[in-house]
Amino acid sequence: MHQRSGILAMGDKSLLMPETDEYLARLGEQCGGFALQCSDVAGFVTQVNQRIEDDHGRLETLRHNVAHLLLLQSEANDAAAEIRHVAYRATGLITDSHGVVVDALGEIGGLIDDVVRMGDELEGFTQAIEHVAAVSGQLDAIARQTGMLAINASIEAARAGTAVSGFAAVASEVKRLAGSAREATASVRGGIERLAGSARRVVGDMRSGAERGRAARSRTGEITGALERIAALVVQFDQRSAAIEHAGMHVTRHVDTLDAGLGSFIQRGTENAAELARTRGRLDELELASNRMLDQVAHSGIATPDRRFIDMAREGADHVGAAIRRALDEGGLKEADLFDTAYRAVADSDPPQFLTGFVPFADRVIRPLLDVATARDAAIVGCCLVDRNGHLPTHIAARSHVQRPGDRRWNLENARNRQIFMDRQTRDALDRDGDWFLYTYRQDLGDGRYRPLRSVFVPLHFAGRRWGCYELGYLI
Repeated sequence: MHQRSGILAMGDKSLLMPETDEYLARLGEQCGGFALQCSDVAGFVTQVNQRIEDDHGRLETLRHNVAHLLLLQSEANDAAAEIRHVAYRATGLITDSHGVVVDALGEIGGLIDDVVRMGDELEGFTQAIEHVAAVSGQLDAIARQTGMLAINASIEAARAGTAVSGFAAVASEVKRLAGSAREATASVRGGIERLAGSARRVVGDMRSGAERGRAARSRTGEITGALERIAALVVQFDQRSAAIEHAGMHVTRHVDTLDAGLGSFIQRGTENAAELARTRGRLDELELASNRMLDQVAHSGIATPDRRFIDMAREGADHVGAAIRRALDEGGLKEADLFDTAYRAVADSDPPQFLTGFVPFADRVIRPLLDVATARDAAIVGCCLVDRNGHLPTHIAARSHVQRPGDRRWNLENARNRQIFMDRQTRDALDRDGDWFLYTYRQDLGDGRYRPLRSVFVPLHFAGRRWGCYELGYLI
């Protein structure tokens, strides 16, 4: 059928029957519809594949986090085991220390009792000293009275004369002994007073220490209770540490299971993505084959709904080509600027836009021609130029607005000039040799938005070199 149609197309087309023309026209439309369906399914597969790849990346991140969690959990388990070991040792130390402290507190209590007893004894000693001091005072009084009697005896002896000379000698000796007794009594009394003062001070200190000792002893019970409570807390801490360690072991097992499941899921996701990629490749082949059939039917010369758009595309390409050649001849455009591929990014553009030496001329001279060609039919969505790398130096005025900062969605639709677009159809048209090419496909509007479109690509050549294509897109 294809060979027969091609022969008739190059020969006498009048030999084709009207029914055959209609059949071929319908076949061409069916091929275009099939190509669009393939493109639609391929687009869906691409979205699914992209989601799988995104999920794969997130799963890899999650698995990395799980591995990090597993490491942290292992460290936590080790820390819990170490804490439990420390708690166990602390329990033993507190148990051992409790007995030592109790014994020490008992000894301290005995020492306090000794201090209290010594204070009581010192109080008795002080009382004895005070009694001695009182006796010393009495002796001193006796000595004074004896001295007075000796004086009186001496006076009486002097009156009696020599007859009582012996009595006078005795009185004199008694007087001397009374003086010595008074001196000794005064010395003893001074020592006793000093000893009594020291004793009173020691007793005061002992009383103060005894009071503090009694207060301290009353708190030994509190210390013992505090030690018992600390021991209970350490035991409870040991029990909680054991529970944490046990729970950590369970968590580790669950994390291991989760990690294994994630690994298996990632592996299946990778396999599914690879299978979808192969399916996408087969769909691309089917889409390309359908578009080739659509293009062949369109080239057969049969009157189809695409014919007028093909003619308008070729006419528009002729006008653009003529304008560029005239500028090259007259010096209004340099060949180096026309073929400039040193794309210079426009600062802060989103999506990215790029400038070349051809852009100013294209905006000034080519854009008006594109606007005129687009206005010829309401079904035409736009005409543009595409260089061999997919760069659009200019576009129609409705698609060449200045970008709005931060409004990517609006920019994708209204500032399509100076961007780089490269889909399968554009790449195929740029790589093929021919007078023109017809494709049905889904136009990417960005952010996952598409619309069915049919485009005619007309190759452009200048100075013996392939520059790119003139494209006319229209709604089906």
